[in-house]
Amino acid sequence: MPNSSKPCPICRKPRSAEFSPFCSSRCRDRDLAQWFGDGYAVPGRPAMPEEIADEVLRTRED
Repeated sequence: MPNSSKPCPICRKPRSAEFSPFCSSRCRDRDLAQWFGDGYAVPGRPAMPEEIADEVLRTRED
């Protein structure tokens, strides 16, 4: 079965079925490091600590 037509989002090489959507464990780990190091961000204003606390309490009640 051929690899997906989309390349690895990190290095642009062909994707590997084992590490999809990446080509290798190295690119997968580089992407994870970006998330841990705040290299990626969701647009919007920063959440206030009080909002986060309220959300945690609401999810615990459900």
